[in-house]
Amino acid sequence: MKKLITALLGASLLSTPVSAQSAWTGGDDQPTSPLACEGESPAPEPGEYNGGTPTDAPDRNGQEITVVDIPKLVGVGYFASTASGMQQAVEELGNITINTDGPTRANIDEQITFVDNYITSGVDGILFAANDPVAIAPVLKRALDAGINVVGYDADAEADARQWFVNQALPNGVAKSMMDQLASEIGEEGSFAIVTSTFTTPNQARWISEMQAYTEKCYPNLTFLETVEAQEDNILSFNQAQTLINKYGDELNGILGMTSVATPAASEAVQQNGLCGKVSVVGLALPNAMKPYINGDCIKSTILWNTVDLGYAAAQVMRQVADGTLEPGATTVNAGRLGELQVVNQSQVLLGAPKVFTKEDINDFDF
Repeated sequence: MKKLITALLGASLLSTPVSAQSAWTGGDDQPTSPLACEGESPAPEPGEYNGGTPTDAPDRNGQEITVVDIPKLVGVGYFASTASGMQQAVEELGNITINTDGPTRANIDEQITFVDNYITSGVDGILFAANDPVAIAPVLKRALDAGINVVGYDADAEADARQWFVNQALPNGVAKSMMDQLASEIGEEGSFAIVTSTFTTPNQARWISEMQAYTEKCYPNLTFLETVEAQEDNILSFNQAQTLINKYGDELNGILGMTSVATPAASEAVQQNGLCGKVSVVGLALPNAMKPYINGDCIKSTILWNTVDLGYAAAQVMRQVADGTLEPGATTVNAGRLGELQVVNQSQVLLGAPKVFTKEDINDFDF
């Protein structure tokens, strides 16, 4: 990436210590449940189903079905890898076709248009990763009203706008992994900023709120500087990280990347500014995107789940929903080669806990 130092597009953001317990820009207003500072916490009970139901859906049990996958955006490695996982499930199952299609930027209005068009053209199922949980809900409900099976993954919608959601990791689990790793790298009295996608992107907003709650509980002396939006755009993510570096100077000890685009872009900014070992980047990113920075000893870690497995699990859940074998009240789901996955939070299927990749093992993974 060429070094780009351009004007920051937009800004306005919070600058208060975490210890002051003020709201984080980019978080949501939902209740939080921070995990224990030490040790493991049990996963929540499944609870009563709160998902939606398609209206007069035809009998699709064992039938060939056509499904469209509409992620937040296409053309980025993260959703290319979830799509590849879906195709692995397609090959195994043999009676489902999945086509990935969507906007080329993380724009909710464009995503809604894609969903609406596929309702009109006619599909049996819609897989989605929402750019905005509230804004996308009406069009997903129209899909349910049309008898279409609707399953989310990666970023959820309002629960009654879809049947099930495949959750890559519980938000409080992501929060704990991110903040524990950050504190281990910059110390428990360091200062950090966040580069996220948008303040309304549901999974990231949820993670940020849980990060705030966990930090207040477990790392009260860490100082939060600012959250900036970067739209899951590579150049803007780089520019935002560059701006944070210029703005805060020696005060900035760490950058948290909330997207698979922001984390390597922030790492590139740190590297180009000669700040390897001085400014840590901790975030969510594909291992392949982070290998140059981790193998080059500029960045110590990256955090993620297996994105191929996420797409694979979403396709498996869609097949079972269409067959009618995954019903309200289920406590586990048989997800093919992934085995039994746990049902949590009333209508979510949990992929598992996030993983921290380091120089010791990152080359063992290829996605």
